[in-house]
Amino acid sequence: MIRRARVEVQGVVQGVGFRPFVYGLANRLGLVGHVFNDAAGVSIEVEGEDSSIEAFVHALRDIPPPMARVQALRSVDMEPVGETRFSIVESTTRGTARVVVSPDLAVCPDCLAELQDPKNRRHGHAFINCTNCGPRYTIIENVPYDRARTTMAEFDMCPQCGAEYADPGNRRFHAEATCCPECGPRLDITDPHGRSIACDDPMREAVRRLEAGQILAIKGIGGFHLACDASNKRAVQELRRRKRRDLKPFAVMTVSLAEAMRVGVIAAETGRLLESPERPIVLVRKHPRLGEQVAGEVAPRNARIGIMLPYTPIHHMLFADSTPRVLVMTSGNASDESIAHENDDAYKRLGELADAFLIHDRRIRTRTDDSVMQVAAGAPRYLRRSRGHAPFPVTLNRDTSAQEILAVGAELNGAACLTRAGQAYISHHLGDLDHLAAWEAFHQAVETLCRMLDVIPAAVACDLHPAYATTRHARGLSLPVVAVQHHHAHIASVLAEAGRDGPVIGVSFDGYGWGDDGNAWGGEFLVCDLADYRRVGCIAPVPLPGGDAAAKRPARTGYVMLREAFGAEEAALLAARLLPGLAAEERRVIDDMIKKGVNCPSSTSAGRLFDAAAALCGLCDANLYHAQAPMELEGAAWTQENEHGYYAAELSERGGLIHLPGAEIIRGIVNDRLTGVPAAVCAARFHNSLARSAVETCIAIRNNTGLSTVALSGGVFANAWLLEQMNGMLEERGFEVLTNTVVPPGDGGISLGQAAVAARRLSCA
Repeated sequence: MIRRARVEVQGVVQGVGFRPFVYGLANRLGLVGHVFNDAAGVSIEVEGEDSSIEAFVHALRDIPPPMARVQALRSVDMEPVGETRFSIVESTTRGTARVVVSPDLAVCPDCLAELQDPKNRRHGHAFINCTNCGPRYTIIENVPYDRARTTMAEFDMCPQCGAEYADPGNRRFHAEATCCPECGPRLDITDPHGRSIACDDPMREAVRRLEAGQILAIKGIGGFHLACDASNKRAVQELRRRKRRDLKPFAVMTVSLAEAMRVGVIAAETGRLLESPERPIVLVRKHPRLGEQVAGEVAPRNARIGIMLPYTPIHHMLFADSTPRVLVMTSGNASDESIAHENDDAYKRLGELADAFLIHDRRIRTRTDDSVMQVAAGAPRYLRRSRGHAPFPVTLNRDTSAQEILAVGAELNGAACLTRAGQAYISHHLGDLDHLAAWEAFHQAVETLCRMLDVIPAAVACDLHPAYATTRHARGLSLPVVAVQHHHAHIASVLAEAGRDGPVIGVSFDGYGWGDDGNAWGGEFLVCDLADYRRVGCIAPVPLPGGDAAAKRPARTGYVMLREAFGAEEAALLAARLLPGLAAEERRVIDDMIKKGVNCPSSTSAGRLFDAAAALCGLCDANLYHAQAPMELEGAAWTQENEHGYYAAELSERGGLIHLPGAEIIRGIVNDRLTGVPAAVCAARFHNSLARSAVETCIAIRNNTGLSTVALSGGVFANAWLLEQMNGMLEERGFEVLTNTVVPPGDGGISLGQAAVAARRLSCA
């Protein structure tokens, strides 16, 4: 029986070789008709035997091209029209936008082979790509995803590239960034003022300078990196000096997975993550013989190092003939700002940091930093979700079509979120939004999401904190505002990922969030669903002299915890011994602030408890970068993997809340330190103690509520030791454990939680 069907496919189906796949599939099944891109995705009409059409639809749904993601497929019967062949026709902008733009992907093996083949016309071409790889999200101007709507429209294809682009049998068929040395972008190497450096080959000159110990600013897919030879101690020290980044670890790029295994301890799952098409930075334990490959200054005072593999043709070419097998490859920015992505802006912002610039003239429409991941508790997890992963959506468990939501996130590690028809699209990592460049990136990201998704939001979700720039922005949009408590949003992000409404026991540990009582929260136990929450427990509150400023001085928090654990008089004696960096005069100021209650808010912060423990272990008394003390404390703990000791801490109840006594855990650290127990052992015992006490709190809540599902979220759960300890202990005690695996547990994932809460509340309004 002959029939005809219209098939509409939505999802990541543009820029991933979907139309050539459809063309080949239709011809193999003896079907006629046509396929084209539209604003919603891919539209297909096929005509032929009924069984062939069924097989065609089945293949579209179940075995699409490797980089495609089919989110929706709809088939409707039509009257046959008697076509004689199958064709690919011109795209149209008709319809409501439903396209999901593919993230940028690492150069594929086929293109890499051509890049390295002296006989291939694209040999040594720094912009080689095809439908399976290359830039996508960073170059798109609008949808449908066609060359005319990308920054590649500025380059006219030569006849050979044009023929490949038009050939459905070629893997460059409608690969929108198709180009070659004749017609594509050009590399150049310049001085810090933008003047071209005379040389025969910009790439070879860049390699020569890296080998000589210089620092280069290198333009990639989503922005600039600052690079130097990772084995060159002087070069790394100079990069630190110029970037004013004394201790924060640098990421490195290695020539291959084999080389990466000489830098870090890499298990099979980590190796697969490193070699994935998304090519994130992956945090791994340092190799015992790391010093043979990488200068100690790359990641000082840290047990782990961030590694990535080459993902652009430029990266592969840098390694092709160079002596350095490992390069420092750090974001081209000042600390916590968005990366530079435009040439002129890069010269202004990075001109004093780099000796030379390896640039090109392909314009980057959307700046996108590297994603950062780790493997913890048996799964890959995000610490920063950006290049290679944004803007893939999360499916919410309710349709938002009647009232789409913009969620603006928090203040640090910014990321916006926009819903469309029950999908939540999270932007790339934007940086800390108190920096101007990051704030500009926030506005650009929101505009890009609205334009690409063709969505005008009807409501906006934000944090409760009245001083956040995102909160002020939300309240200035003349839209209905849904304010979501910070820690509720963290737990909601886990529920959104899992497609759940709740209720669950939520354990939300981070550095700071505005509590609904106006105090500084950060170690919270909630009973919550997507609509609302009830606070049922917390880390016992302590005064926080200096408020937010205390986050920069772990020694101050250490002294406060000494006062809580031992009393003021004994704390002064202990501080003189255990906190030598905290002067007596500073201690007297803290005592006075606490006594008078001046700038001394109450805090339940888990992050500050980590700070105090790190200071009292003698590991870190000042945070020179975000979460330095907790990271160094975790790093020390990992050197004692077989340590199972812990400090007893008895839960109590005050004001209807279960209190987890951080001061008792601190008392255990101090007693150990006074008897000569090594700092690393104390660090491990601290982690074990907090995990054990948190699990005991969850058991107490289960006894009161009957709930047996726990959701873990908040920036502290970037700590792999704590996550693995709690996950294991909770499961052993019969809990179902939900965690973040699609967005970061920290503030980079909080906009998803805000969107999910707003969608739930608005659907019930």
